[in-house]
Amino acid sequence: MNVKEEIESRLTAAFDPSELQVVDDSDSHRGHAGHDGKGESHFNVRIRAAGFAGKNRVQRHRMVHKALGEIVPKIHALALDIDT
Repeated sequence: MNVKEEIESRLTAAFDPSELQVVDDSDSHRGHAGHDGKGESHFNVRIRAAGFAGKNRVQRHRMVHKALGEIVPKIHALALDIDT
């Protein structure tokens, strides 16, 4: 399973989202810091789930980071768009 699939799997299991888009944006960062030439280093995630209701931005980000666990340190950049 690649990193994108692992992100999708973990977020689906943790939040049962109504919308989930995970985009590997690594190729857009070739030559930049954190891009090792292998890819799977920069991701954009858009997630919508009822579990985020009543949570502020920091709480939502912490929830996603917790769900992703040990994947987070392997990723150079993770852009999150989180809402209910």
